[in-house]
Amino acid sequence: MPWSSNATFLVAVEHDGQATDAIYKPGRGERPLWDFPGGLYRREVAACRLSEALRWGVVPTTVVRGDGPLGEGSLQRFVDADFSEHYFTLLEHDDLHPQLRRMAVFDLLANNADRKSGHCLLTVEDRRVWGIDHGVCFHDEPKLRTVIWDFAGEPIDADLLADVARLVDEPPPLHDLLSRDEVDAFRRRVEAVLRLGRFPDPGGDRPYPWPLV
Repeated sequence: MPWSSNATFLVAVEHDGQATDAIYKPGRGERPLWDFPGGLYRREVAACRLSEALRWGVVPTTVVRGDGPLGEGSLQRFVDADFSEHYFTLLEHDDLHPQLRRMAVFDLLANNADRKSGHCLLTVEDRRVWGIDHGVCFHDEPKLRTVIWDFAGEPIDADLLADVARLVDEPPPLHDLLSRDEVDAFRRRVEAVLRLGRFPDPGGDRPYPWPLV
């Protein structure tokens, strides 16, 4: 995948006569970051587990694989989307706003530091919005950088809050992927979202990713 900042490969996965495409991100292909430790691929898996715990299905199935051609990394089911679409174009369709609000809540919980517009994909057949590229999520310090600020100040829908509330007693399994401090910070974010019950304002520190798309 030529425009990726880290080594990212489109691969074929085959098993028992079945085949599908997937995105492979090996740990050895990551560029060091000053504010995140190595092993960003584990955060890709953590995002999928959060999606599953919420029962939202916003992140394609993602697992750790140790037998890839470049060593251990994440393997994520490839989403065959309309790649001319992204968050800013999806926002023009009112019927997609509930899914975009759900993505915004997901990013609050995951502390997503890089929600670019192009990280929101739309599958044409079912008009389903997917989120990808979650390698810089789950930091224990506030890192939220996102393009999804259009719902700032609005109350979070009750059904979304009900799903978030379930995480208090049924959190996703993250201890094998994140540090203890990061898991504790995740729990605090869950509590904060439930306590505030509305989408935050961006404030004056310009918490946007770059490039935006």
